[in-house]
Amino acid sequence: MISHDIALPISVIPGFVERTDAWLAQCAPGVRISKFGHPGDGNLHYNVHAPAGLDSRAYLQQREDDIRDGVYESAHRAGSTFSAEHGIGSLKLGWMSAYKAAAEIGMMRAIKQALDPRLIMNPHRVLPNVPHFS
Repeated sequence: MISHDIALPISVIPGFVERTDAWLAQCAPGVRISKFGHPGDGNLHYNVHAPAGLDSRAYLQQREDDIRDGVYESAHRAGSTFSAEHGIGSLKLGWMSAYKAAAEIGMMRAIKQALDPRLIMNPHRVLPNVPHFS
């Protein structure tokens, strides 16, 4: 399964789901999609499963980057963020630079430096290109 934890303005959830489902039907025919979450606050878990009958691990490994890029781009166009309550972590770190402005990342780095000057809390998990000092 390729899981996505995104936050959307509540009013755009139906359009996001319709548009993203249609995109996946074209670029990855047969994938199965499970959607659940906290619609009252805009958090949506949009998960993509391999088509029935295929080797799930191999299929998803081959298609993961394209599928993630498409889902995150659809979310971004809908005014969403690519990460909600589950945070950034190492999995989504590469998307920070694509979807957050340099000024936003700079502010996050300043806060990180103020709270964790030795960079020992959750290293390499929240901000791109933050060195870890032992």
